[in-house]
Amino acid sequence: MASDPILTIIEHSQISPPPATVGPRSLPLTFFDITWLLFPPVHHLFFYHFPHSKSHFIQTLLPNLKHSLSLTLQHFFPFVSKLIVFNDSGEIRKPEIRHLEGDSLALTIAESDLDFDHLIAHHPRKCEYFYPLVPRLGTAVKVSDYVTIPLFSIQMTVFSGSGIAIGMTNHHSLGDASTRFAFLKAWASIACSGGDRLFLANGIRPIYERLIDVPKLDENKLRHTRVESFYQPPILVGPTDKVRATFVLARTNIDWLKKQVQTQMPSLEYVSSFTVTCGYIWSCIAKSLVKMGEKKGDDELEQFILTVDCRSRLDPPIPGNYFGNCGAPCIVTIESVVLSGEKGFEITAKLIGEGINKMVNNKGGILKDAERWHDGFKIPARKIGVAGTPKLNFYDIDYGWGKPKKHETISIDYNGSVSISASKESSQDLEIGLCLSSTQMEAFADIFNDGIGNGIVP
Repeated sequence: MASDPILTIIEHSQISPPPATVGPRSLPLTFFDITWLLFPPVHHLFFYHFPHSKSHFIQTLLPNLKHSLSLTLQHFFPFVSKLIVFNDSGEIRKPEIRHLEGDSLALTIAESDLDFDHLIAHHPRKCEYFYPLVPRLGTAVKVSDYVTIPLFSIQMTVFSGSGIAIGMTNHHSLGDASTRFAFLKAWASIACSGGDRLFLANGIRPIYERLIDVPKLDENKLRHTRVESFYQPPILVGPTDKVRATFVLARTNIDWLKKQVQTQMPSLEYVSSFTVTCGYIWSCIAKSLVKMGEKKGDDELEQFILTVDCRSRLDPPIPGNYFGNCGAPCIVTIESVVLSGEKGFEITAKLIGEGINKMVNNKGGILKDAERWHDGFKIPARKIGVAGTPKLNFYDIDYGWGKPKKHETISIDYNGSVSISASKESSQDLEIGLCLSSTQMEAFADIFNDGIGNGIVP
């Protein structure tokens, strides 16, 4: 990666597990993993307060971060491995994660002159400021009858006298949020303790056994996943007219939203914080487009897509430390005129809750309709997805100098998704990340704040 006008590259290095600790290993992808082959990479940024110079970071923190990362990789070998995708030669062959002795991941050290305090704020900030802070995955390489693709990379950017940003990029087939969170917690634990003894004693090591083995679903997913154009993952580049902003729903806001839904829909058996948050955000986005004059036809459709963790819902259930992807898409469809209408929030919260309930309580098990999970994507509709989960508190990731000042999911910029996570201030509050045009963001903010402001007196 070449230097950017707002970024100066200090160092490129490669990090491997300690010698002879992993060896040759392979991990076949399941249909849960194969689902994500064609999706853009996942980018996350963690901003930490560090009021010291670049040289102080390089001399005091960086050696331990590198050493602890190396130790962590021996316990999470897929993060330092390659994705192997076989050529389409008529024979169906599962992609796999393959590790060879000597494999390494790319670590970039950089310095930026951007305003650290501006980047960690909640107000709208230019999306293009964040793109140089996340690393690229690297180049795919064709080898005989397959292609190898890097799975993970890291960039640490110093804002001299202010802070540090740790940017991470992973191929989505590597694993879901639970897998990524487990890796980061292990790395932070090892960095704080100076070795992996404490992690081995108290940490939960990943389970690599392929506990999800449904050959019919594997084959079906492979037959419907064409990979010819997938080998070079897309990247985010500027300039762009989009801005990103963070909105917080406090517990009092969430409780009021739940009360609104229960009042309007008294027959609903269960209304969750997550469903009312999703319904409220979705309806606010739709109303912001109407406010901008971009109203769609009354019979046109909108879709909201979220992922349901299947670990505890499989039969038999699999442990939470299972390594990989294990999520099912829940797709909710509604007419545009209803979504942006007066009762759009209450109706969408109801539909999202019913969609999740139908999936997790399927009498035939959660995998019963798995072959048709993605049929909804074929429906012509404006689609909004959800990234993240409030069940995992990424603000707990502490490498020894304090918890993050801000966590951003940069990859929502690819397709207009929404990120939802536990808030920095309280795990009872929810933090919502959005990437929109500056005009739409202004309209959204007005609608969002008016909605909760009318219902709650601080």
